[in-house]
Amino acid sequence: MPRSHSPRGRPTIPSSQRNRALRFLIDAQLPPRLAHRLNELGHEAIHVFDIGLATATDSDIWAAALTRDAALITKDRDFATLRVARREGPPIVWLRFGNCDTDTLIKRVTGALDRIAEALERGEPVMEVVAG
Repeated sequence: MPRSHSPRGRPTIPSSQRNRALRFLIDAQLPPRLAHRLNELGHEAIHVFDIGLATATDSDIWAAALTRDAALITKDRDFATLRVARREGPPIVWLRFGNCDTDTLIKRVTGALDRIAEALERGEPVMEVVAG
């Protein structure tokens, strides 16, 4: 994916992504910096910590994603399994890669934004992001 850089050297979002802002809820096991970076890129993202759900049950997080009309970004397989079984609910962006530093995780997610947007537009219930 072609990237340009801001004056601070950070990658900026391609114009194709800027035209379609996405809404995300970030699960507890992911860094709050992911939400901040997605917001910088013009999306609407909030971390569960920021809405008082740091120790919430999966059901509460599921409900929050539905209420916010947001895709849930998570590493938790349970959400993906539940979403497929229920055939309704929030879209799930399932991060399927091992532990890595925060910068690498953010790069993997932001590098997959075009694919995520396309999957959401098609109405796919679960979008998998793998290392690569």
